[in-house]
Amino acid sequence: MGGLVGAVTSTAAAVCLSVTYKRAYHRPTGGTLPHSESGSDQTGPTPGIIGTPLLTQHNGIRNQEFSRNPGLTLKTVEGEGDPPGSRSRRSEITMASNSANISSDKRFLIFFDFDETIVDETSDDMVVQAAPGQHLPDWLKDTYQPGRYNEYMQRVLAYLAEQGVTESDIRSIMEKIPASPGMLTLLQFLRTRPPQDFEVVLLSDANSFFIESWLRRAGARQIFHRVFSNPATFNKDGRLVMRPFHSHDCARCPNNMCKQVVVRDYVARRTQERGRPYQRIFYVGDGANDFCPALALGPRDVAFPRRDFPMHRLITETHEAMPGEFKAVTVPWASGEEVVQRLRRLVAE
Repeated sequence: MGGLVGAVTSTAAAVCLSVTYKRAYHRPTGGTLPHSESGSDQTGPTPGIIGTPLLTQHNGIRNQEFSRNPGLTLKTVEGEGDPPGSRSRRSEITMASNSANISSDKRFLIFFDFDETIVDETSDDMVVQAAPGQHLPDWLKDTYQPGRYNEYMQRVLAYLAEQGVTESDIRSIMEKIPASPGMLTLLQFLRTRPPQDFEVVLLSDANSFFIESWLRRAGARQIFHRVFSNPATFNKDGRLVMRPFHSHDCARCPNNMCKQVVVRDYVARRTQERGRPYQRIFYVGDGANDFCPALALGPRDVAFPRRDFPMHRLITETHEAMPGEFKAVTVPWASGEEVVQRLRRLVAE
């Protein structure tokens, strides 16, 4: 049976300790916690149709430093509650504390990243289009500190509100982000599979408002049983307020989210609820922060890194430095259609 590796081995950890890497969402140039856990609360179709072209092209870059160190203890943090009169879209963002309403007969569990995986851009870069002149002032960009990208984005959102950017402005930008190549085909494949095949989870270091806006416009929200991301809601002054997803002790990840912690916790909880493990676990991602959760996959599981993006490069480096330490089968993709082809073969086994 598939499942998570019990722990990253000390040998692999030694490899991780020696390297510092950036979370860079570049196109290749060659060859607990105040967390947002959204459930799939829809029973019918949503506005928008998977396959409808989404517009807007923008080459964005988002950098964040990580140290590839071990340590995966989750700590809870307290966040301020929504202020009175908040214009939170609670009907769209269901805050759930368990997964008891998900069927227990799913054979497979598949995780997706959002930025540069489901969508072909970085949503944090795209929201800058709403700023005056479509760029941020240097004084604001200079406030970024390595490892604290979430806090930086909170300041960016505050600045946008001060410039008169509205909820509607931001939603409109998110809705126009194009899907990654073949991704709508992959989502359609998951939508049309028998209900006992896939449990689908989205795990992203973007924020809940950006993600929900895109998914609903694309008609893809109901595909995802859970969405884990930094919670973001509009306050009474019309500012999008984002909070960190959680706190943790993983030194390789940003202080607001370690995806491996989330993956381990979710799989352990669901396995207990189901009374049995999944046959296989899949992870589809692109960034350096998707490498960390992929380290926890077992030998029957499959990591789908976007070809030549940071996740793929880090997996390749690990295979070369310590053969056998990265346990999962690795299937790089340039189009979601390649993921569909592999999933078709696996579900037929």
